[in-house]
Amino acid sequence: MSLNGIMKGTELEDVMKSLMQGEANGVMMYYALAQLAREQGFEDAAESFIEAANEEAVHAGFYAVLSGKYPSDFWGLVRGIQKAETNGEAQIKALADQVRAAGHAEAADQMDVFARQEGGHGVRLQKLLDKYQKHAEAPVGQKVYVCPVCGYEHVGDINDEDDSYVCPICGQSKSAFILKK
Repeated sequence: MSLNGIMKGTELEDVMKSLMQGEANGVMMYYALAQLAREQGFEDAAESFIEAANEEAVHAGFYAVLSGKYPSDFWGLVRGIQKAETNGEAQIKALADQVRAAGHAEAADQMDVFARQEGGHGVRLQKLLDKYQKHAEAPVGQKVYVCPVCGYEHVGDINDEDDSYVCPICGQSKSAFILKK
């Protein structure tokens, strides 16, 4: 039995969504604390913060499943994310170049690493799609909406999503999405 969406429509749905968001925020906070601790020479503290961040990420994902944030048939979502991750490499690289031009070479160097990782995520996701979804493509004739910030592609009419729908990658509201031509 799947746990996906078991809290949807119950009195606990909002609690699960709050927990999901709180844990996701915790991931960001703990990784930021790890960065700051490393900068100040507290390597053991940084490792503890990273361990906490990884645990918080698992918690956030679990609460997301309980609240039904992502579809059980997740391969369509993965296809959209794959495109956004692949596009993200060039976007982050361009931003790193701007950061470098502003005189912050150390930050830009780290962003260059992140850019390569984004591209690597795209490659990894494509390998999974090739392995598990060889013949599955986006349904023909369905509308496709693109997030203008990260490039994520939403298959299906975005207007069918409830008003709380946001891009699963960058959090843009559904009103920001543009119909792909």
